[in-house]
Amino acid sequence: MTRTEIASHRGGAFLWPENSLLAFRQALALPAEQLELDVHLSADDVPVVIHDALLDRMIDATGPVRARSLAQLRRLRVKGTGGETLPTLAEAVALTAAAGRILRLEVKAGVDGRPYPGIVPACLALLDAAGMRGRCVAMSFQPGTVAEFAAAGGLLRRVLLLDTRSWRGMGLPLAVALARSCCAEEIGLAIGDLDAESVAGFRAAGLGVGTWGANDEGTIRRAIGLGLDAIATDDPPLALALRG
Repeated sequence: MTRTEIASHRGGAFLWPENSLLAFRQALALPAEQLELDVHLSADDVPVVIHDALLDRMIDATGPVRARSLAQLRRLRVKGTGGETLPTLAEAVALTAAAGRILRLEVKAGVDGRPYPGIVPACLALLDAAGMRGRCVAMSFQPGTVAEFAAAGGLLRRVLLLDTRSWRGMGLPLAVALARSCCAEEIGLAIGDLDAESVAGFRAAGLGVGTWGANDEGTIRRAIGLGLDAIATDDPPLALALRG
């Protein structure tokens, strides 16, 4: 049976300010195999670590991430960290490399829902500089972004993420076809969208299966029981304890 790997989702968002260097340091001190995070591009095309396309929720500023240069973003602070600045992907990669862990990298789209031009090569350049391409799981909700990673090659795994509306609208055959069309090797779905039948269907098609949203005892036990490849959880210590 597949040993389910634990990924600290946004660094462990239940425990520390999400996608912050504080969270990453704490998460990487745990025996979780993977660190999960999200990237957007600054105005000068530098990958920075933040979940939302807008600064408003987690940063002491408002407006799109893309509207500010790296120098401008570096003057802002992540809420709840005691004054830490917005991390760059380069910083997160360096921490992950030093800890000997796998980076689970979600490449986001902009405010308009479209992929950022040049974000894939920008991420790959940073991974390569740290010798981390082969220890990176690249993920996106945009099939074109997954396909771009596939064309570049050398990654540990490529993951197509599907939101609940898309998954329920297409079902298993179309989801498998979409994954194959962009050369994804794994499907990522919210834990509430997965059951034994869908997992078996994806595995029969040669695809791995991962999840997010498994953040309490019930959902974590369910994810482990389904034999998933990876759980991106906001409570990695709990997931580690339950996996045993």
